[in-house]
Amino acid sequence: MEVRDPIHGAVQVSDAEAHIVDHPFVQRLRGIKQMGFSELPFPGAVHSRYAHSVGVMELAGRAFDTVTTHGAAKLSDGRRASLRACVRIAALCHDLGHAPFSHCTEFAMPKLSQLAIRAYDPRRVSSRLDALASHEDYTIAILTQSSLASAIAVHFPFTGRHVAALVSHEVTVEDDFFLDGGLDWRRVCSQLISSELDVDRLDYLQRDSYYSGARYGLIDVGWLIGNLECHVSQGPENPSQPGLRGDSVSLALDHRAIYAFDDFMIARYHMFVMVYFHHKSVVFEEMLKRHFTEAVCRDSAYPFPTDMEQYLEMDDVHLHSYLRRSADPWARRIVERRAYRRALELHGSHREVSTEGAVKVLTEAGIDWLQASSTGTLSRYNVMGQKRGKAPRIYVVQRQPGCVARVLSLEDATRVFERYQDERHIARIYVPEDEVDAAQALMRALPAPAA
Repeated sequence: MEVRDPIHGAVQVSDAEAHIVDHPFVQRLRGIKQMGFSELPFPGAVHSRYAHSVGVMELAGRAFDTVTTHGAAKLSDGRRASLRACVRIAALCHDLGHAPFSHCTEFAMPKLSQLAIRAYDPRRVSSRLDALASHEDYTIAILTQSSLASAIAVHFPFTGRHVAALVSHEVTVEDDFFLDGGLDWRRVCSQLISSELDVDRLDYLQRDSYYSGARYGLIDVGWLIGNLECHVSQGPENPSQPGLRGDSVSLALDHRAIYAFDDFMIARYHMFVMVYFHHKSVVFEEMLKRHFTEAVCRDSAYPFPTDMEQYLEMDDVHLHSYLRRSADPWARRIVERRAYRRALELHGSHREVSTEGAVKVLTEAGIDWLQASSTGTLSRYNVMGQKRGKAPRIYVVQRQPGCVARVLSLEDATRVFERYQDERHIARIYVPEDEVDAAQALMRALPAPAA
């Protein structure tokens, strides 16, 4: 089977993979736009999560081949094919749980405890059982507790749980599927799916840039993938991945590609600030949030099923139909494209974008308002050189003729984290279209913030 992709060209799909590509849970992603409401300011951005997922699968195969060819660790021929297939299926399925309008409706999901995901390590998820589930949680549930899980087990020498283990470190795997030659390969395989240098980002930056018409996401994917390799980390212990056995194989990058990595990180940062946080798409997200949280809507809230087979019906058309049937004013505004208008926009540090005074005067004047705050960060893992999350480390290998190779952590090999360590906050206030002039006049009269 061959899929023609405008970003990567001809994508080859094996007979076994075709059973998963054609499965209803993967095909559901055809009905979910990759960029949610971003099609409003960028009318070409109507590509689907399905196209993105196929593209990620293609890049995952290429990256796996490079990583397992370069570096000190080598896979046996018997294990290579099965691990490669598992990585490609994980790449294809990493977005299965996305709700209609992609990220825009996650705040309406049920609590994690309601999904009853048996593949999770109870100790790892105990602190968030009463929190809202995320699209990643739905992905894990689909991979391990649905008809797709059965299809994976029939057509591959691994299960949906092995695939899920590459999507989430909270999934437990008791067998030795990821072990080969005394090394644990789970870490590097999962880093290809989700890390600071994963194939998910390598695809969506190119794809979203192409379809939106914004050129911020143009990156040198071929050079980055061509310079991937692996590094053996001594010892199994890692705070984010307990249970690894033996020495673990980690993702690494040849130092020749460090400048391409810097460009990749900056491109992603600019795509968020300039495209994903565009004021027109943000206001529709806020109106949708108001629709779901207004008291008048609580008795008819959008139904997020906890049964995975019922979740098959959830796509953009499903949500559009629900909104069209609703008489709620916020739903009518979304359907009729009558957005609140931007009355104030501030950029800068957290202190520089305070809207407290503006909100106060608008409230006192009886002007309804929506407030939105977006934060652009270069990395979710590093701030001021300190680990923000607990992501497994990526390494950079420096080679010089006649010298022993030197291995550094990624954050020590580049200054991009240091140079872009400050968060970029964007605060916006939106008001009804006929109140913009009055709102701006009130806000202009406010004293300037203290230096």
